[in-house]
Formats: sequence, C-alpha cells, structure tokens
Amino acid sequence: MKIFRWSSQVHKWLALVVGVQVLFWVGGGMLMTMLPIETVRSEHRVAEAPAAAVDPAGVVGAAEAARAAGVAAFSKAELRSTRRGPVWTLTPVEGEPVTVSAVDGRPLPPLDGAEARRLAALGYSGPGRPVAATFLPVAPEETGREGPLWRVDFDDRERTSFYLSPETGEVLTRRSELWRFFDLLWRLHVMVWDDGEDFNHPLIIVTAAASTIVVLSGFVLLWFRLLPGRRRRRTDIGKPG
Repeated sequence: MKIFRWSSQVHKWLALVVGVQVLFWVGGGMLMTMLPIETVRSEHRVAEAPAAAVDPAGVVGAAEAARAAGVAAFSKAELRSTRRGPVWTLTPVEGEPVTVSAVDGRPLPPLDGAEARRLAALGYSGPGRPVAATFLPVAPEETGREGPLWRVDFDDRERTSFYLSPETGEVLTRRSELWRFFDLLWRLHVMVWDDGEDFNHPLIIVTAAASTIVVLSGFVLLWFRLLPGRRRRRTDIGKPG
C-alpha cells in the first residue's frame, strides 16, 4: 500500500539522519541520571566550616569603606566574614561590585599562590592535596564567571579544581573531570557545543520533530505488520503449492 511504502521510506531515511542524536539523547541521558549530581558538583569535597562572627566594633561602616575605596555612591553593601577577615562588598550605582577590607576600607592585599593553596586546602574535604595554584586573568568558560580567578588543583581521583576569588580567597566554584564529562554529555544532549546554555534553538527543535516523525512512522509500520490479513498473506506465500 502507498502509505506503507511512504512510511517505510520516511522511517528509514530519517532514522539514518537523527539516529546518532537519538543515541546521545537516550544513552547520554541514561549516563547523566546514573551520576549523582552532588558528586558531579564536587559537593562531597567541600569542608563544612561555620562562618566566623564579625565583631561590629572592629569594622568600619559601609559609608567609610566606600570613601576609602573611592566608591562615590552604592546601591548595595554586604558585610561578611571570610578566611582573610571581614570584608565589605559594595555595589556601585554604575559599575562592578568592589570588595574591600571591612577593617579599614582598603583593598585586600593580593593573593599569592601559597596562600591560594592554603585557603583551598582549608575548604577541601577528601584524600587529595593541593598540587598546583594558577592565577587566571580571565575566568575559564567552565566556571560561568567573569574576571580573574585562582585555580587550585588537587590530586584526588576526580582531579578536583577549586576556583578562588583573588581578593577574599573564597571558593567560588568547583570543577572536576567528572563534571567535565557530565558537561560534555549535556552539550551533546542539548546539541549546544559552545556554552551549553541555550537549548531552545532551531537545530534541536527540527531534530526533535524529525525524531517524532520516525517514531510515528514506526508505529504505522508496526500496525501494518500486525494486521491479521497481512499476516495470513505472508503465511500463504511461504506455503508449498
């Protein structure tokens, strides 16, 4: 029948085109669901430590810190404790946030490699040791951040990397070989090979529509093959005369 032949051709050729991507969807999705997301995010490598209390008597006010930092006007001021002491993070009306010491309002001294390794080790939990500290003037794409960062690598099984603020030494994000493998699966899954963010793009919509047609045409073929009359004709053809 015409509809049977049409369904067969559509099913065959479209399956050849989208088959690899369907494999990425199914196989990659299966692998991603098998990997605990907490492990992918290296949450098991974070050492829990209570934040130190900030003594109000030992810090300057936000206005004084802003004057010392040269911030004319700010829309937000956040006081918090870090391993390098209390800091003010001032968000100007225009421009990027500025982080200064809450003790005197001045910029914190530059973080060096030895201190970066020490602070990373304090925030790390596991068998690894910090083996390398690298200052990165531009944040790598995998961090999802902007600006300079310190990267400290550990020699554990996952090859964990901590990315630290060059000002406060705080661990801003964590990455590992497991995270990078998961990220590769995700990019293949959503068919985005640059930053893996936008998955509402025409390519995936067209591929998903073509895959749907493959499935529907497969159901049509299955229905024709399971028709009682068609089964009898195929049986009759195989009988000796």
